[in-house]
Amino acid sequence: MKIRDAVARLAPVGLLVLSVVAAGCAGSIEGLYPPAPAELVKPIYVINHGWHTGIAVRRANIPKGVWPEHADFADSEYVEVGWGNREFYMAPEGTLGLALKAVFWPSQGVLHLVGFDGPVQQFFRQREIVEILVSDRGFHRLAVFIGNAHAKDDSGRTMVVGRGQYANSRFYVAREKYFLLKTCNTWTARALRSAGLPITSLYAVTAGNVMDQTRTLGKVLEP
Repeated sequence: MKIRDAVARLAPVGLLVLSVVAAGCAGSIEGLYPPAPAELVKPIYVINHGWHTGIAVRRANIPKGVWPEHADFADSEYVEVGWGNREFYMAPEGTLGLALKAVFWPSQGVLHLVGFDGPVQQFFRQREIVEILVSDRGFHRLAVFIGNAHAKDDSGRTMVVGRGQYANSRFYVAREKYFLLKTCNTWTARALRSAGLPITSLYAVTAGNVMDQTRTLGKVLEP
């Protein structure tokens, strides 16, 4: 069974969670979003991979010192990051068993980083991509959030656990564990929320939920 098929089988579980946990729509964080008329803005890109979502940014925009791992892709114009369950995310082919295990048993998370050159919609062909302009301060908070998501060893270094799904990509050990209410898509929503966007993580069970919340905030890029 393919990964997206396995996740689709779990969609009713996510909807049940939504029916139990009532979550109102989050408003913008004042002072971060929307950017002030004369304020410097930076683009971020939310990418729909079908079963999960990712966030891409231009490497040159990342403030120094807050997300050092992006330097592992120094020859790339952009870097995309996604978060998920280690066993499921790194499996050659996802199964329903792996998906169920990921949801119901708290387990190790990983970050998937991809370095690439733009335009974003050309690299991620046949993907829905929403470009959102955020304030400089919001972008800085997003970079801090992603940097803090990395686990560190005793010497303070991040840990690479394998090659990623693209030619220029890697998996890193994440600090947080994956479980029912903390999934790949809720992580994306939390990351976007850190930038000040009006995103509700509890209404981010599926990639579609995330994209529904972001389309009104930016521009859907054409392939």
